[in-house]
Amino acid sequence: MSANLDLVRSIYADWTRGDFSRADWADPQIEWVSPDRPDLGRWTGLDGIATTFRQWVTAWEDFRIEADEFIEVDADRVLVLVHCAGRGKMSGIDVGQLPGRAAVFYLRGGKVTRYVTYWDRDRALADLGLER
Repeated sequence: MSANLDLVRSIYADWTRGDFSRADWADPQIEWVSPDRPDLGRWTGLDGIATTFRQWVTAWEDFRIEADEFIEVDADRVLVLVHCAGRGKMSGIDVGQLPGRAAVFYLRGGKVTRYVTYWDRDRALADLGLER
């Protein structure tokens, strides 16, 4: 197992417990992209990402992101197939009823430089040239 895979697994260990406070894994200029969101989400830097993530997480009760599978795509990328858990504070919707999602971590020098989240797992696999 590579150091990059170990790092991504440690991030999800925290997120599964609902702990989103740690940022030592992120490059200060990290970019977060969500290419299949209706508003094509794109944020940069720790502050921008923290603000956006905090807004998302606080809209839910007991929000967690749980990994279903870790796939080391190559030396610099780790794909994680994920699902979320939690209930919308206003809507009452159970986010666990939504389809599974995916995230790709781009790593360099022991830090995540780019974090790409997908609402559609098939789109993530296609963008990476992988098939299931």
